[in-house]
Amino acid sequence: MRTITSAIFFFVLTVSLAAQTFRGGIQGTVTDSAGAAIAGADVTVKSAETGLLRSVKTDEFGNFAVTELPLGAYSVTAAKSGFGTKVLNGVTVTVSANARADLQLNPGEVKQEVVVTGEAPLIETSGNTMGGSISAMQMTNLPVNGGDFAKLLTLVPGAASDPNGDSDSPGSFGTFSINGNRGRANNYLLDGTDMNDGYRNDPAINEAGVFGTPATLLPIDALQEVAVLSNMEAEYGRNGGAVVNIVTKSGTNNLHGSGFEFFRNDGLDARNFFNTKPDPKNVFHNNQYGGSLG
Repeated sequence: MRTITSAIFFFVLTVSLAAQTFRGGIQGTVTDSAGAAIAGADVTVKSAETGLLRSVKTDEFGNFAVTELPLGAYSVTAAKSGFGTKVLNGVTVTVSANARADLQLNPGEVKQEVVVTGEAPLIETSGNTMGGSISAMQMTNLPVNGGDFAKLLTLVPGAASDPNGDSDSPGSFGTFSINGNRGRANNYLLDGTDMNDGYRNDPAINEAGVFGTPATLLPIDALQEVAVLSNMEAEYGRNGGAVVNIVTKSGTNNLHGSGFEFFRNDGLDARNFFNTKPDPKNVFHNNQYGGSLG
């Protein structure tokens, strides 16, 4: 009996862990010109950056789903004997979400191909999660004091800085609060890996020990997307606050790289309120260098 109970517990735990992902997916329905479902249609998704191919067939209701896709732009192709081929470009896969790609096939020769550019739906109907995502473009273009990605997390609706004394984050506003939860109630994941400090329940990223100032920060240039889930979801568990799903950039078929310098100097700053004349102006020099190659 104990063996059976242990096996059931292990199975339930495995299913729960499988639901946690830092990747995304594409789902949709293939229909004919009259709106009837097309069963057994061949659906192929292809990454624009890497050429990754995944193929599935539609079910009896014309539905298909391709899961665990790396983030990025994809094309979706649907084909069925007796119908023309339909290609939908510009389908964007984001963190822990299923992009919608519905395709309609017209009767005709197989060699006939229709190519269209996809547009993101105005309303996300494939899930019931709340929160928001911070894209690589936002992280690159927005000024971030100190180059700390955590300062961008307050861009998500319902988020606010949590400057209380238990954040253990010197030189920063500390952790962030979501929908009134404590700053220590958040769950941090980096490419699906637990990144939480088990002792203080602070993020274990950009950390240098108890009350330590980080010597090295997670480079913003290395991040593809940061998704913040603000409503509690059972598959993630652990904490009752936000789930911060951080995904790093992956390589492509083309060699590319970048370099940067964040420069701050007292010659460009105003005096501190308490640093009045005739005292000399406080000296401040800060240079942060970095780069990436992929």
